[in-house]
Amino acid sequence: MAVMTSNYTARFLTLALAALAALLLAPAAAPAKIIELGKTAQEPEPSCPAKPCLAVSRTTGYQVKIGTERDLFVVPRAGRIVAWTIHLGSPTKKQISFFNQTLGGAPSAGISVLKPGERLYGRVLSQSPVETLTPYLGDTVQFPLERSLSVKKGNLIGLTVPTWAPALAVGFGNDTSWRASRREKKCSDTAMQTALTSVRALGRFQCLYRTARLTYSVTMITSPKPARKKKRS
Repeated sequence: MAVMTSNYTARFLTLALAALAALLLAPAAAPAKIIELGKTAQEPEPSCPAKPCLAVSRTTGYQVKIGTERDLFVVPRAGRIVAWTIHLGSPTKKQISFFNQTLGGAPSAGISVLKPGERLYGRVLSQSPVETLTPYLGDTVQFPLERSLSVKKGNLIGLTVPTWAPALAVGFGNDTSWRASRREKKCSDTAMQTALTSVRALGRFQCLYRTARLTYSVTMITSPKPARKKKRS
């Protein structure tokens, strides 16, 4: 059996402690995180099939506030959008027929990455494919993206609805509100086509709707941050 001398033991312990200290002090890279934008503890129920059955129609919108929570769809860090989820109401056949006939066809929706600007302008940077929602009415469905969408801090993720979608919950207080890409004097004209359906499209989100909430959320993965290297003295 090998026997360590006291000097060898002290030197060995010194080296071991130095190695451990270096490991503990070494900068670690910030890992990527999965974030659900727009997700809250209590998920709202869409209004349909209640009477009136209220739906999002022919616009691009985003949630401004939910109670005391703000900026729920503002990207906090650079990363990529990998999926989006929508909670759909269950309209009756009569309600579906009415919406299909008056709002351009079957229910459909997608998401848009927006660059917000001054005076409530927003420009589309990228978009997901528009999904047909008829098979999923009454359910909560998540759509994974074949091609994830790159996002930067401060981008805004909106819901784009070219036709209609029963994805609107109502009955909240005035501290809950969402905006639509409609002009200020056209807020009540919900049949006019104002959806931003192409990249680089520019919209103005002047219409604020209180006491209501859009029932969608977005899954993103943040980009990992490299470790900071300590400057040598």
